[in-house]
Amino acid sequence: MMRFGHIELFVRDPLKAKEFYEEILGVEVIFVQEGQFVWLKIGDTEIMLRPGNPHPVGKTYQEANAAIVLYTDDLDTTAATLRARGLTFQGTDGTDKCLTFQDIDGNWFQLVNPQDH
Repeated sequence: MMRFGHIELFVRDPLKAKEFYEEILGVEVIFVQEGQFVWLKIGDTEIMLRPGNPHPVGKTYQEANAAIVLYTDDLDTTAATLRARGLTFQGTDGTDKCLTFQDIDGNWFQLVNPQDH
């Protein structure tokens, strides 16, 4: 039987990207492996930021090849908190209930309340 292990995101500079994930998104940093692989945890999911050259991504969420969807129980409060930390939402996925943004390397994310989606 297969199951997901962790997600790997390719970023130009994992230590710089770590600042965005930790300070802006408020994600837990688990550890930094070998000074270059940054392990994060969001809920039960682990994400590793690894050195790489991210391919060009779409200019809008709808043009992206892939995205990570983050769930929150309170979209308005979470969005306000992220804005206060410096995050700029870049649009929606067609409704105000699906806010989209990118990390510093262009990886696309969506923030939604799954109960109101």
